[in-house]
Amino acid sequence: MNTTTPYQFIAIEGNIGAGKSTLAQFLSTDWNAQIILEEFEDNSFLPKFYVDARRFAFPLEMSFLAARFNQLKNQLSSQDLFKQLTISDYIFAKCLLFSKVNLDEDEYELYNKLFHIIHSQLPKPDLLVYLHCPIEKLQWNIANRGRSYEQHIRDEYLQNLQQTYFDYLQTQTELRILIIDCTQVDFVKNKSHYEQIKDLLKKNYPMGITQVSLI
Repeated sequence: MNTTTPYQFIAIEGNIGAGKSTLAQFLSTDWNAQIILEEFEDNSFLPKFYVDARRFAFPLEMSFLAARFNQLKNQLSSQDLFKQLTISDYIFAKCLLFSKVNLDEDEYELYNKLFHIIHSQLPKPDLLVYLHCPIEKLQWNIANRGRSYEQHIRDEYLQNLQQTYFDYLQTQTELRILIIDCTQVDFVKNKSHYEQIKDLLKKNYPMGITQVSLI
């Protein structure tokens, strides 16, 4: 068992620009953990989707479904013997949540069937950490990280994703979920904030949702 946290598989989630990958990288370095980072930059459909969402939504979501499944299946089944903790910057259910926002009803019905065929083949995280940020902060983070294809993401789109995440989390009674309000948090520049998050991940949580705000 890992000595820094009671969990062996932690997944970090949140809206676009919430800081998932950055936090996962920080934690994996400090805790010598195996890290799983979503490989989205190689997805040729992503820039096209932000230009013409209606045309490219279905191929985008199908490509993400295949890529995420293969990555999680391969990396979670080949645990590094010297790393007892795995940290991922996404959960596989992210596929379903984004597709619900991006696809038409008939496309989503087909996608939903495919998702559930393969979802059961993957282990659930021992702890799901959700980083909640207001839309204004997400937009600031998106602008500052400078990915050209993200610069015209609308507030409405981010709000729809946020609500879809919340609706999903409310139904997950068999997961340990820690929602961290990051409205006033900057764990990149403020070491105290980062250390508080690390301390939170050392605690044992019950199944269901636990919500915290950092001071």
